Parts: sequence; C-alpha cells; structure tokens
Amino acid sequence: MASSLSRDQYVYMAKLAEQAERYEEMVEYMEKLVKESTPASELSVEERNLLSVAYKNVIGSLRAAWRIVSSIEQKEEGRKNEEHVTLVKEYRSKVESELSEVCAGILRLLDSNLVPSANSGESKVFYLKMKGDYHRYMAEFKVGDERKAAAEETMLAYKAAQDIALADLSPTHPIRLGLALNFSVFYYEILNSSEKACAMAKQAFEEAIAELDTLGEESYKDSTLIMQLLRDNLTLWTSDMQSEHGCARANGGSIGLIYALYSSDSCIFSIDPSLHFLLLFGRMSRLMRHKDWNIVRLEGRWA
Repeated sequence: MASSLSRDQYVYMAKLAEQAERYEEMVEYMEKLVKESTPASELSVEERNLLSVAYKNVIGSLRAAWRIVSSIEQKEEGRKNEEHVTLVKEYRSKVESELSEVCAGILRLLDSNLVPSANSGESKVFYLKMKGDYHRYMAEFKVGDERKAAAEETMLAYKAAQDIALADLSPTHPIRLGLALNFSVFYYEILNSSEKACAMAKQAFEEAIAELDTLGEESYKDSTLIMQLLRDNLTLWTSDMQSEHGCARANGGSIGLIYALYSSDSCIFSIDPSLHFLLLFGRMSRLMRHKDWNIVRLEGRWA
C-alpha cells in the first residue's frame, strides 16, 4: 500500500479498520488524514467522528485495564503479598505509560491541527470537549502535581467549550448535551464536587426537556440517549449522596424517575412532579427497545 493515501482513502481505511476492530490502525489512518488536511481545511462531521471513535476505543480499553489492575493491586495489598504487589505495581505503571502516550498524542493533534482548523461553533465545542476528555482521562490515574495540572487543563477546556456551546448550540444539541454529561462527571469523579455535578447535569437535562418538542429527527436519537445518561447519573448520584444531603438538598428534592407509557409508535413521558415538568410527547419507543445497545454505543462516543 502507498505510504500516502487520498483523503477518501484514509476515511475508507479507517472504516475498514473499525469493522475489523483494529483500533490502533484506525487511529493511525485518522492521524495521517488530520496531519495532511488540517489546519488548512476543516474535518467533515464524518471524519471527526471517525477520529473520535478511533481514539475512544483505544483509550477505553486502556482505562478498563487500568481499573482492573488497580483493583487487583488493592486486593494484593490487603493480602500483604509484597511480591505480587510489586509485580502488579510495575504492570500498572506500564499501562499508565500507554495511557499517557495515547492522551498526549491526541492532545498534540488537537492543539496543533484540530482546534485551529475549527470554524463553526459546533466543531469548536466538539474539539474543546475532546481536549477536556483526554485531560480528564489523565487526571484519573495521575497523582500529586500531575493530577492537579491535568484537572486544571480539563477545567479550562470544558469551560471554553461550555462558553461556546451556550452561545451557539441549542440545549438539545447532542454535542452540548455530551459536554454537560462529561463536565458533570468531571466534577463528580475528579473534583469530588457532587453538588456542582448534580446541578450541572440537572440544568442540562431540564433545558433539553423544555425544548424536546423542537428537536429534529436527525439528532433525536443521540440527544435523547444522552439525556437518559444524564438522568441516570442524577439518579445514581442522588442515591449515593442522600445520606450526606448532597444533590437532593442542592437541587430542592429528589430527581425522580421517568415513567414511560408505550404505544405502537409513540411514548409519553411523565417526570416526577417535584421537577415541575409538563408531560412530554416523544417518538422514542423504537429507541428505548434497544436502550442497552444504544447506550453502549453512545458511551464509546461521549463518556
């Protein structure tokens, strides 16, 4: 194969690598496309989504590996098996080096090519959110000053993305909702600020609910699924924090559940009246029948 392909060929090869679940190669194809095309021109929506999927799958497997190894390390420390602890620590360090390398790679690409090439508000939010995501992944395993620096960079990127999203994107836009989802997770998991996390997720959910009837068919699926993830997080965080009067007190009561009544082609939502929402009518029955599959697929794109 020629060392340099056309833009369309890189896209095709990235899709081929995705189908073969060879995500490291998918990253390589998309990296070459980015370096040869930007910042002189902007990536298409399809191209930027392929880039996101490629990196998300590579980093996702490494994050999962790190969590598993860290859990084993804790168990071995509890058993006071020093020999095993030493081996596990070395292995964890290896995984962390790979995590750092992947994060550093996409962050360099974002700073040098992708963010400078972004012309629309949508693409700017997409790339700044992505920048925040990968700094957040660094903060998950770094310690001390490195963790603090990663958290600060995450905050800067998410805040910059949020400022543009609030000005340029509707409350139901899937990229704006995805930003709110990940930003709130950052507050909850990295900054340990449950009240701020709940307030942010709840506000994004409420604002989207208020405009759900204006949502176009093309983004209805992604937007409603991210709203479901926001609601699930709120329910979980509220349950976890009730004993400490965290989210429930901060937001004036329990989050409540969504109840759905299905007909053949429609779904009526009724929200807990403590949130003061009206009944909403949505075309969601076909989405919710495949909720688990869609959420797994979406988690690869947003979380």
